[in-house]
Amino acid sequence: MRVEVVRRFAWFTLFYMLLVILWGAFVRATGSGAGCGDHWPLCNGVVVPREPKLETLIELTHRLTSGVSLILVVGLWFLSRKAVPKGHLLRRAATWSVVFIIMEALIGAGLVLFELVAHNASLKRMFSMSAHLVNTFALMSSLCLCVWRAQAGEVRREALMKDVLRVPVILVMGVLLVLSGMTGAIAALGDTLYSGFGPIPLQAYLDGEVPFLLRLRLVHPVIAIVTAVAVLLLQSRHWDAYREKLGSVLGWSFSGLILLQVGLGFVNVQLMAPVWMQLVHLGTGVLLWVVYSFFSFFVIDKSK
Repeated sequence: MRVEVVRRFAWFTLFYMLLVILWGAFVRATGSGAGCGDHWPLCNGVVVPREPKLETLIELTHRLTSGVSLILVVGLWFLSRKAVPKGHLLRRAATWSVVFIIMEALIGAGLVLFELVAHNASLKRMFSMSAHLVNTFALMSSLCLCVWRAQAGEVRREALMKDVLRVPVILVMGVLLVLSGMTGAIAALGDTLYSGFGPIPLQAYLDGEVPFLLRLRLVHPVIAIVTAVAVLLLQSRHWDAYREKLGSVLGWSFSGLILLQVGLGFVNVQLMAPVWMQLVHLGTGVLLWVVYSFFSFFVIDKSK
């Protein structure tokens, strides 16, 4: 089998996964996570619910599209084993993708079975949302690596972790982006649970007069701005990557998306986080992570 076929399939899977992530955010933002009750994998105890409510349709659609994503990732794993020999990084990236997509399913099931959905404002849900985001980022990076390594003629054995450790700046950038994303997930949860709250004076936050999750909403903008500045400064240490066309495209895209994401964050706050703006903000964040992954792979390859 031609490796080019695997690369195209990996691209399709990556794009499809982005759509699944956005729909999952729509489920959370609309409070539809309990649309199927506390049943999983069944919906309200049945395979096909009769006369379902809107929130049931939203949640059920997410489950079905997530199931398709699992099939696609397993298919990518199978194709990778047909296309490249044992030891190729493409195989391992596809295996990691399978592991992370299974983890996604387990986290999603846990949210439903333990009723960490809808109007649940517990710390368990907060930590679960953060873990969900970290696993999603890991899954997207694994799929990006499948795309990156699906190159004809590359048959050498590769040790990615050793390569990453040779470029510690890339690792630090990733950690900062993940931390910012985790606080963003918590802030988005607060926006969903307390969407009826109007503008709140700063003093009310400081005096503890607002719910805990809303108070945490102040943390995300600060961390996001600090992360943006730090990542841009760290990225400048790899200015030599811009000398090549691909490196220049990835580098400038990465920088531009960082600035765009910060701007969207301010707009999101000013608009009081409407659902559509939450989806735009999240979609840009995931796209930023995808471009970061590709830029990292480029820098790592050039460091060898």
